[in-house]
Amino acid sequence: MSTRHRIAGVEEVAPGTGKEFVVDGRIIALFNIDGRFHALDGICPHAGGPLAEGYLRKNVVTCPWHGWQFDVTTGQHCLNARLKHARFEVAVEGNDVFVELP
Repeated sequence: MSTRHRIAGVEEVAPGTGKEFVVDGRIIALFNIDGRFHALDGICPHAGGPLAEGYLRKNVVTCPWHGWQFDVTTGQHCLNARLKHARFEVAVEGNDVFVELP
């Protein structure tokens, strides 16, 4: 069963950027793609890099440590179809952004 948490206000993550938040002891990378919010586990599975600090181009984030790339809308690794990073459902209500965590 998942639990819903307020992660941020919509103004905290500008369009075309990502930001790291700690929610219920987990590091979450929240991205704003043209006003739509997407959340991934904030730790890159390759070597633990901070995904929210990565370069975001359209819907692809590049880990700043070693260049692994993920589609922030699906969690899919951009080169290896077998790798899918944890993503979380996001909802916006008014000025609040919520994330569903398992």
